[in-house]
Amino acid sequence: MLEAQTRRIEDEGGTVAEAHLRLGRPAEEVFNLAEEIGAGIVVIGSRGLGALRRAVLGSVSENVVRYAPCPVFVVRGEGV
Repeated sequence: MLEAQTRRIEDEGGTVAEAHLRLGRPAEEVFNLAEEIGAGIVVIGSRGLGALRRAVLGSVSENVVRYAPCPVFVVRGEGV
């Protein structure tokens, strides 16, 4: 799946410098990896679950914003 998404980005004209596959709690893995590789910025998507679902399930992007060791840019999809 990771390789397919990497190809999709490149097919659309984007550039993928590195791709990483991590297992665990998503927010923790994102900010831990950012710290390990010395990321200057994290770009993360947000699905916009809504207040109730976010309160129950938590928000990966919200946790990354709070704990990442660098600036975080949150991108919302169309219609969200």
